[in-house]
Amino acid sequence: MTDNPLRPSEEAVEAAILTVAGQPGAARTVTPEDVARSVATGPDWQSLLPSVRRGALRLAQAGRLVLYRKGKPVDPSDLRGVYRVGLPSEGEG
Repeated sequence: MTDNPLRPSEEAVEAAILTVAGQPGAARTVTPEDVARSVATGPDWQSLLPSVRRGALRLAQAGRLVLYRKGKPVDPSDLRGVYRVGLPSEGEG
């Protein structure tokens, strides 16, 4: 839960990550920016990027999401820099 009623909760951010990554016709992976824009209530979507990263890390650690760096899956504990997210394929997770 957050102190700011206009900011989405951590749970809402996690749900948005899974929704955006699983949209029909979506690319195999999506950017954190795509997720932030989907939950932003105003033009300040960039402020949501830390919440998206935290949510993506939690989901990846739970096996519900795969993090990619330079097109290759990366261990959530070793995530640095630019990344993308995607749903696990049938053999992953």
